[in-house]
Amino acid sequence: MARPVPSVLALLLAVCGSLGAQTTQGPIVPASAMQTSAWDEAIASFAGEIAAQVMADGIGGIAAGVVVDGDLVWARGFGWSDRDEERPMAPSTVSRTGSISKSVTGMLLMRLVDEGTVDLDDPVSLFLPEFSAVDGHAEGAPPVTLRQLASHTAGLEREPANLQAMVSGPLELWEDRVVESLRNTAFDSVPGARYQYSNIGFGALGLALSRAAGEPFMDLVQSQVLDPLGMTGSSFVVVGGELEPRLAAGYVNRRDGAIDAEQPRREHRGRGYKVPNGGVYSTVADLGRFLGAVSGVPGLRILTDESRREMITIQTPESDERGYGIGLSIERVGDGLTLVGHGGSVAGYTAYMAVSPETGVGVVLLRNYQRGETNLGRVARDLVVELSGGGR
Repeated sequence: MARPVPSVLALLLAVCGSLGAQTTQGPIVPASAMQTSAWDEAIASFAGEIAAQVMADGIGGIAAGVVVDGDLVWARGFGWSDRDEERPMAPSTVSRTGSISKSVTGMLLMRLVDEGTVDLDDPVSLFLPEFSAVDGHAEGAPPVTLRQLASHTAGLEREPANLQAMVSGPLELWEDRVVESLRNTAFDSVPGARYQYSNIGFGALGLALSRAAGEPFMDLVQSQVLDPLGMTGSSFVVVGGELEPRLAAGYVNRRDGAIDAEQPRREHRGRGYKVPNGGVYSTVADLGRFLGAVSGVPGLRILTDESRREMITIQTPESDERGYGIGLSIERVGDGLTLVGHGGSVAGYTAYMAVSPETGVGVVLLRNYQRGETNLGRVARDLVVELSGGGR
């Protein structure tokens, strides 16, 4: 399938703005780029919809970006990154990404597979003996593997029983929180039997990879994923660092209309065991580069072709058309078109990224409030499909 090229007209929307939203322009494609009215119309409709919905919500803002082959070709901020200071949302704004962190952990896993540090089908207990504390492993059932943790097929419950205690505490104690969580976690099904989303499973995966490599997990992600991809606006620690001035304030907007900025602010200092499964901060440009690596763009190729294909191969048993790979959701949507991506939600922040590996077209959305008119996953996926030619 041919890779579409955006036109200048669509990108000028980032300069002109619409519907009164706060805007910041993204990079401009050279004038020699192929111009297509279909691309222009898709971007205009997308931008108008987001602008109107953010304005109607009246809470915070959304940073949006469109990438082709990992390059940010259009980006814009809508609304506020800090409503109290009236600081506009911008493409360079840093936000929490929530469970998109699982995709980063999945990429780290495949990097370590390529290096020979681990094998996808190694038992987790080989590196993390504390995993044996998980309750209810069926007699005669096979041991849980790294692949199963990374694909949500380990059969684990979503969270430990003592969840509230385990998702609080300083960042430095996240490993202790994982170990304690495992003692309060149970199997809900036989490993490999079905898809069952598990946050504690990804916490265990991150700690197991750290043990296998003999390095702290956050240092591993930095050296193995963020640095090689040039993701300079991404980190596990933002408060007190050089990225803090770019950090969006987070808002938990409750159904009764109350807005809580304190819980998101508090969680910047620590959120218990939720590091490998929810600790990454990033920007639309950086996540665009990550999607370029997922698509196998030559300049962003940090995995072997075999490992990259494994990441975007459905590992779950329910369907050949829709499921979960290694840290990524996967959906077949048309002839020769696949959507690969992930969403995320933590206190005060929601996010979604999606890409078609066949066309290299991707969309990233980062929102600094909990709920709103915009269905991030739907609009991101729809735009990728439209800009990719609908999968025809």
